[in-house]
This record gives sequence, structure tokens and C-alpha cells, in this order.
Amino acid sequence: MADPSPPFRQSSATVQRPIDPLLRPLAAFFRHNVAGAAMLLGAAVVALVWAASPWGEVYRDLLHTEVALTIGPYVLGKSIHHWINDGVMGFFFFVVGLELKREVLEGELSSLGKAILPVLCALGGMAVPAALYAAVNLGRDTISGWGVPMATDIAFALGVLALLGERVPPSWKLLLTAIAVADDLGAIVVIALFYTEGIAFTALAAGGLLVLLAAAMNALGVRSHLAYFLVGTAVWLCFLESGVHATIAAVIVAFTIPARTRLDSRGMARSLDELVKTYAALPLPEGNGLLKPYEQDVLHEIEAVVEKGTAPLQRLEHELMPLVTFVVLPLFAFANAGVVLSGPLHEAIASPITFGVVLGLVAGKPLGVGLAALLAVRTGIASLPVGMRVADVFALGMLAGIGFTMSLFIGELAFDAPARIDAAKIGTLAASAIAGVAGYGMLRRRIGRAR
Repeated sequence: MADPSPPFRQSSATVQRPIDPLLRPLAAFFRHNVAGAAMLLGAAVVALVWAASPWGEVYRDLLHTEVALTIGPYVLGKSIHHWINDGVMGFFFFVVGLELKREVLEGELSSLGKAILPVLCALGGMAVPAALYAAVNLGRDTISGWGVPMATDIAFALGVLALLGERVPPSWKLLLTAIAVADDLGAIVVIALFYTEGIAFTALAAGGLLVLLAAAMNALGVRSHLAYFLVGTAVWLCFLESGVHATIAAVIVAFTIPARTRLDSRGMARSLDELVKTYAALPLPEGNGLLKPYEQDVLHEIEAVVEKGTAPLQRLEHELMPLVTFVVLPLFAFANAGVVLSGPLHEAIASPITFGVVLGLVAGKPLGVGLAALLAVRTGIASLPVGMRVADVFALGMLAGIGFTMSLFIGELAFDAPARIDAAKIGTLAASAIAGVAGYGMLRRRIGRAR
């Protein structure tokens, strides 16, 4: 059904700034559906080229530069690489947590009927790649990397899907998004259970008490972003000291963020309508000068109504998404995609780690996702969206083989030896490229047949 509301148009009274013609192309790029994936790919390419250049050691030395945070007697010192992976990536996992909570409350995971198909597809898309990797590395100590090919990079997967334009049925995008979100949840559980070091229970208990404090703040109606940021930072520090990976703290804190509004939609519409009429009735001066005090008072009232009518969860997700998409993830890609080989290239390519990751992502993902969908449909547990066939799900599963961000992240946790981390990176990058190109081709063919 078409949107009955008129399209928003910028007022002709808006003053054009001299810099606007320069910013307009940049703004258009950032609004594009593939902008995030393009930034992520660009950062990865820069890292790969720099790491393979004669200045590759400079790249590695930069990432291993120590940076210390000192607060009184407390000193927290880590390399830039660790600050990015353990600290900056906290924003990414926090947004993932917000997305998960939103999907569970009102999205594609909000009911058993909605959730069962993407959850089963996600489970199949994790189990089969892990099994294929384990089969290749059976009997070797490299088997610890079984979690690397389990993940899906939602930014890249949706970016490739966006290249197909409006020909993609909305149900395909919704299913791929739901699978990727459920996949993220599975990856977080895997990190928490299998890629956690020895646990310091005192620090973990302190973190747990702070999580309870954040939940109590929610129950009491606290909606301040700053309050949750301070408590969340304290939880992050406790988890960092506990041995449980600190990014798990970000996901847990995200689930304590309030998801209800203080004012319902109709009440907000009435209040805004009254305030706009009040503002229009004021003796408004001509020009674009400073606002009069009575104008500011009404605008502050409008801001307060909008704040009451919007859930903190949605505001935070909206505000943090650009930061995560255009800063956090490209920074992570730059810090982790570069491969400064500690041995010959042919050894890294021939490594069972590399082969296991490629096999898991390129073959395991589409097989796991597609077979889970086929089993669900044949047994009557779930049904496909209207107009979708099982073959379409296999094609989406190929696109889900783009592991990138989470695969690189788990690879850093799974191995200690630089040569093994490099092999996991090579496997992830190669598999993601193959899955992206193959998934695009398969989906384009499926769309042509559907039409």
C-alpha cells in the first residue's frame, strides 16, 4: 500500500551555505544503500595493500603501538589493535544488541511463527560450516577455529543485495536480515561460551551487579543516554578484567535500554500539532537571525514531546548506526584485514585453516541455510514467504557466506600464532569475495526466473 503522507520537501526559506555544493555529493553517497559496504571494502583494501607493500611492517608496528589509559592508580594499557577489537567494537556489539532486542520485541523474531524459519536457517548456517571446518581439521590443534566460518556479515550481505536494486522482493531482504540477526546472536553465544579465557569471578560478579543496576534504571524510568553510557562503560571494564570477552558486555547492556515511549503516537501527534500551531501564531520576525526567547521555549517543548514519544532504544540505534557503519566497522576492517605474512604465502594458502574456512563459508553456508529451510517446509514446521522458493533460500544462503567482520573477529580469538591468524584472514577474505560474487549471480538469476 502506498504511503498516504506527502513527501517531505525542504522549505524554500532555508539559507544555502557556500559549502553545501561540496557536501551534497558526499551526503548523497552516505545515504546510498551500499555506502556502508563500500566503506568497509575500501578500508579492507587499504589494509591489504599496505600490509603487502614494502611498508607492511609499519602497518603491523602501528597496530601494536601501546596506548595506556590512566585513572589514578589504575592503568589500562593495550595495543591500538586491542583497543579497536576490545573497545571500539563495543559500539558495534551494542548496536547488534539493540537490533536483537528490537527484533525480539516487534520485528522478525517477535513470535514463534515469525522467528522459526530464520532461526532454523541461521542454526543450519552455523552448524554445517562449523562441521565442514572440523572435518578438514580433525585431529589437528587448528580445530579451535571451527567458529570462524559460522558468521555472516550483514553489512556486506545487504550491500550486495542492494546492488540488485528494486527487483529484489522485500521478503528476500527481510529473511536475509532476520537470518543475519539470528546468526549474530549465535556468534555472540559462541564467543561467550567457547572463546573466553579463564574467568575472574569477582570482576564478573561486579559486572553482573552493574547490569542489574542498569535493569533497575530501566524499571525506574531512567531514560538518560549518559547514565546508561556510564554504567555500560563500568560493565565493560568489569568484563574486560573478568576474562569474558568485553564486547559481550555491550550486548547485555543493550538489552537493558528502555524500549517503551512515555507518550503514545496519538498523544504525540496531538501535542506536536498544538505546539506547531502555537509557534505559527507567534509574532515571528523576518530573516534567519537568532531566535527570540518565546520561540526557543516552544521549540524546547517540541523537543521534549519528541523525546517522550520515542523509545531510547530506537533513538540510540538511529544515532549510533552512522558511527558504527562509517567509522567503527571500517576501522575494524583496517585493523584486521591486513595480512603481514610471517611465512611463505603458499603455506598460508595451503593451510587446513584456510581451506576449512573457505569450505565452510562458500559451501557450508548455502547448504546449511537451504537444507534447514527445506527441512522446515517439508515437515510443516515453517513456511516460506509468499512467492519465495527453496532455491531462493539457497541463493540467499550463498550471500550469507560473506563472513568478514565477525569471522575476522572470531579468528583473532581462536588462534594465538600470527601464522594461523593470517591463514584465517586469508580464508575469510577469499571466501567472502567468492560468496559475494556467487551470491550476486545466483540471486540475479533467481530474480530473472521469478519475473
